[in-house]
Amino acid sequence: MVTRLGILGAGGFTRFSVESFLRVPDIRISGVFDINLQNSKSFSDKFGCKVFSSQEQLLEDTETEIIYIATPPFLHFIQSKQALLSGKHVICEKPAALKTEEVKELISIAHEKKLLYVVNLMQRYNPLFPNVKKVIEEKLLGEFLHGYFENYASDENLDEKHWMWDEKKSGGIFIEHAVHFFDLIEGWLGKGDVIASQKIMKEGVEHNIWPEVQAICNYGNRLVNFYHGFHQADRMDRQEMKMVFETGDITMYEWVPSKLILKGLVSESQIKPLQQIFTSDKIHIVKSFNEQEKYFRNHFSSRYADFEIRLETGDDNLKFNIYQQLLTDMLTDQIAWIKNRDHQRVITGENGLNSLIMAETANNIAVKL
Repeated sequence: MVTRLGILGAGGFTRFSVESFLRVPDIRISGVFDINLQNSKSFSDKFGCKVFSSQEQLLEDTETEIIYIATPPFLHFIQSKQALLSGKHVICEKPAALKTEEVKELISIAHEKKLLYVVNLMQRYNPLFPNVKKVIEEKLLGEFLHGYFENYASDENLDEKHWMWDEKKSGGIFIEHAVHFFDLIEGWLGKGDVIASQKIMKEGVEHNIWPEVQAICNYGNRLVNFYHGFHQADRMDRQEMKMVFETGDITMYEWVPSKLILKGLVSESQIKPLQQIFTSDKIHIVKSFNEQEKYFRNHFSSRYADFEIRLETGDDNLKFNIYQQLLTDMLTDQIAWIKNRDHQRVITGENGLNSLIMAETANNIAVKL
């Protein structure tokens, strides 16, 4: 059965997403509306779909079942609400809205009308996500102790007048961007609380611009630091995420994690469950310990290890290929729920809400530097 997707907002990112969506069987693009007519026409030429003359015409189209919203964040709440009230399922780009109360309203409307409402927080579809989750849950490197995400992002195509810098339109970096990573960490560690945050203003520009933000969050009495700085050239855009445990650590690279390095001190009995998680990658023995070296103490506990190990998986040069697959998997998952309401989705509207609660809190309590 064909599912028809209507497009609201036809910028460059939309084209990347739609190319991924069209890899899902039986997906068709019913049409597009963008406030910039040239964007709509260019999109239509590429994907062979109808150009709607207004948002209202798109929402009234009887063939369109799902609305994909990829407009600036300040429009997300009202456009999602209008789509839901028109009887359409909604997949919205992050963030869900600029205020958590608005997201609660959207979830309520979707529930009442038995419609899909979800925000495209596709990080949990990453094949590395369940691997890391198993390491945490099975305590294969001991208890989780600390984590950080450092995001050195490009601002090369974001001039001073870009809507990204206008917090009335974007919500700021915490809300517009960091929601992805608040959701990702929550998937591994459970719900957290923001306990401190900071924002750094860029000096020497005409308008108030906050290109750097940082938050410290508490997850079950374990701290995770989030830093986002939009100040790099495109070619130097880079990210690193580290999860530190009692007897090892996991480091991931790129904002869509596409390369992982695991290091640890492990017993022989831990090798097999780790290898069962990372089935396609060989665990390398960096060092085998003699009998005297096998015993050590840290974090107020006596411990035992036969080996120091290292495992490397993935390729950070493939992040866009992985990103495309995550979008494809996200849409496949959501359509499965539309067809069968017993289907358990990887992400729901609650992901959009919980990640925005963290982001809005971080933004509201931030010390401005």
